[in-house]
Amino acid sequence: MSESYRILVARLYHESNRLNPEATGEARFLVERGHEILRSPSGVFKGLTGTLAAADAVIEPVFSAGAPPSGLVDHVFYLRLREELLDAVRSMKPDAIGLELHGAMGTTATPDAEGDLLQALRHLVGPDIPIGIGLDLHAHVTGRMLDNTDICIACKENPHSDTVECGQRVAEFLIAQLEGRLNPVTVSAFVPMTLPGAQETASGPLAEIHAKAREYATCNFSIKDISIFNSFRFVDNDEMGQVVTILSDGRDSGTPTLAVDLAKRFWTERDRFKDDFLTVDESFELVQNSPEKRPFVIADMGDRVLAGAPGDSTILLSAALDHYPRTRGALTITDPTAAARAGEAGVGASVTLPVGAGYTPGFRPRTISGRVEHVSDGEFVLDGPFHGGEHSSMGQTAVVLVDERIHVLLTSKPAYSHDPAAYTSQGVALESLDFVVAKSGYHFTLNFAGRATPVLANTPGVGYYSKGQFKYSKSRFWPEHEIPVPEIVARQHSVCASQNPVSKVSA
Repeated sequence: MSESYRILVARLYHESNRLNPEATGEARFLVERGHEILRSPSGVFKGLTGTLAAADAVIEPVFSAGAPPSGLVDHVFYLRLREELLDAVRSMKPDAIGLELHGAMGTTATPDAEGDLLQALRHLVGPDIPIGIGLDLHAHVTGRMLDNTDICIACKENPHSDTVECGQRVAEFLIAQLEGRLNPVTVSAFVPMTLPGAQETASGPLAEIHAKAREYATCNFSIKDISIFNSFRFVDNDEMGQVVTILSDGRDSGTPTLAVDLAKRFWTERDRFKDDFLTVDESFELVQNSPEKRPFVIADMGDRVLAGAPGDSTILLSAALDHYPRTRGALTITDPTAAARAGEAGVGASVTLPVGAGYTPGFRPRTISGRVEHVSDGEFVLDGPFHGGEHSSMGQTAVVLVDERIHVLLTSKPAYSHDPAAYTSQGVALESLDFVVAKSGYHFTLNFAGRATPVLANTPGVGYYSKGQFKYSKSRFWPEHEIPVPEIVARQHSVCASQNPVSKVSA
């Protein structure tokens, strides 16, 4: 760079599940401030700040605030963070702003927290200060988010193995814009429909849509990024649906047509967006009858902590105890009361206590009897590659060995069990087991690769959409809701609302 630009950076990351009845307060967030956050292993933020540092930018860090996916964020706490960021902008007067956001954060007062935040930032800095954000591809992208950012892009892979690359691209685009080498213009196309399954990007209809996007980007020199947002299913908002964005260098008359073409593919292929999971019994029978593939890692799809579920299901625990007496395994259950009771009893003590079902409506607790094996504060570091190197906390944790074969990790906070370290940090040896449970849908396959055989189990809970299970007043799911053939249009976004023409192209 010919000069050192001052770029303010921050991270505010949360995926908010409105169906989780417990709000997410300040205590659930890990908030770090100052230059310490530049060593954060978080994917997008790591790529963003690392690239800015390599470009000799002056990085002005504000905070990194993140919590595991859970219920809606306490609005008062969110407002404090928003004001802290705005105050930092007023004080630092940066040349540009780079943020890592999830894109599906809602509060107890608004379903579009990122849109609210970005609108406030834009109102403060005006149209001439570039704002760039890197998002999860499951972001709930809204018009407010796009209208108030210069750069708005997502990672491209699920499981998310390319988050660092996403942050790098945000930084590169911001630098190019500051140096006058990039005039960013974003075009979006929206499909007012949420799809129930087939979320992996390496196979099925999503793989085909992403391949077509790469083809379009390769053939058009002005296109700098195409992001495909599959939305977060546990929001209820008028703007809920699939979104395609194309970022180009200057206005390109062809990008509206390309955006609409990609978005239209979600509609034409909508019947293919469904999952084919094993039942609970099928999952355990596979474990029981396939010793050569052990250990297995069973994804508890309904109680996915990585989708904002509380992690309090006892479904897999009861199945293992009642019907599969020869299996040895380990699983986590969020239950702060049971964790405290087992911890107070101490290592070696025999305990009998009800566990689970403290949050999710319709779940029932399970009474267990066993020996306390391990007690800890539940702190550990994720092994990765997804979120690898990040600190995680399960709160006060106790491991109870039930029936001399099932290790039950009773945690005070929902556990990031998509990573083997959740178990190994508590003294559980994976290689000695037939199965472990990951309360994750896809990312666990990255972190357990080479250590366990993945199985996706169709289980109940608020972490996986099932037809008729939840009430939505605004969002529309295919095929549960009757959805007329949509008119898909391409919209151009800039920081000035009067310069947002809509190019209509029918589906």
